[in-house]
Amino acid sequence: MTPVALDPQAVLAHRLAVHGLTWRTASRVDELAVCDLGVQDTPPGALRAAVSARLAVPLPPAADVTAGGALTLVWSFRGAPHLHRSADLPLLAAVGRPRDDADAMARLAWQRRRLAEAGVTGEGAYREVAEAVAAVLAAEGTVTKSRLSAQVTTRIRPALAPFCRPCDTRHVSEQLLRLAALPAGMRLVPDSRPLTFEAIPGWAGLPAATGPTAPLQRTYLRLFPGGSLADVADFLGVAKPVVADAPAADLVDVTVGGRPGLVRAEDLDTVRADAPEPGLRLLAPSDPVLQGRDRALLVPDPDHRSRLWRPLGSPGLLLAGTEAAGVWRPRQKRTLEIGVTAFRRLTRAERTALEEEAQRLAVVRGKAEATVTLA
Repeated sequence: MTPVALDPQAVLAHRLAVHGLTWRTASRVDELAVCDLGVQDTPPGALRAAVSARLAVPLPPAADVTAGGALTLVWSFRGAPHLHRSADLPLLAAVGRPRDDADAMARLAWQRRRLAEAGVTGEGAYREVAEAVAAVLAAEGTVTKSRLSAQVTTRIRPALAPFCRPCDTRHVSEQLLRLAALPAGMRLVPDSRPLTFEAIPGWAGLPAATGPTAPLQRTYLRLFPGGSLADVADFLGVAKPVVADAPAADLVDVTVGGRPGLVRAEDLDTVRADAPEPGLRLLAPSDPVLQGRDRALLVPDPDHRSRLWRPLGSPGLLLAGTEAAGVWRPRQKRTLEIGVTAFRRLTRAERTALEEEAQRLAVVRGKAEATVTLA
């Protein structure tokens, strides 16, 4: 069947609406659709800014981001901290268990070479580290990041703890620790300093086998219609065959600006017709809408993409309607200063809206007011 050609602007408008950026009607974090896939907290604090961009009233620092336990902060996709629905954790943990050594090594990102040189095989390494994490949690209950790493290191074979030059010591591989933590039943304590972990209450133990990715495929494509199965695999941080070998049902082949992709059958008519646009928004560096793997749809200009998605220390995005209008960084002093580098001249109405968005971020940061500087 010939793929359905979709208008990129309609697809983008639909994505922003589904992500909750068009209308701010939600009063609780757990009402947000983006929690169905998870909201990343990188750098620490970005999570509150991301959910506040979608809420009727922004979250102050003391507000409970877990909505009374309905949500849980864990290391999940790609080892990054994400806020997920607590009911979804067993599925996420099962998907987090590699199906074989090739999948395991694919998940280890930049650390795979170091572990391969140490003679480490993948799936067994995950299981061993996850069992060590579970043992530490059982012994200590609540544990800081540094103590967790040290205690896990004493419980695993030396090959899983290669020498780390920056730390000048041997310790469990950081990425391996992060990816094994959720299957072990570990969650992060939100806003803890130093970073602290605890056991997930009632955790059933390590998943017996790798879980199906089809539910996550459908959720990703609901939030990012027009994406591909390769995009899903990249987002999850798994080997491509893990997704491609078991595609979700009822997906329609489409093209978005010539790029092949997929849309859930039940969403096709709405995606074709969508046209709503949000107002101006200041999006955090790891905002859910920035997690789509087809970045050119949101930010068509290659230079602008390189300025937004950086290897380290990415800025936030200034979104005007469906347009990537600039980037921003916070400078926190007595007040919150938002430094904005606009990609074009902003209108008077946009500058007024920008000031209002900055005040919302001041609430999130616990500041009385915010100022904006434009470059």
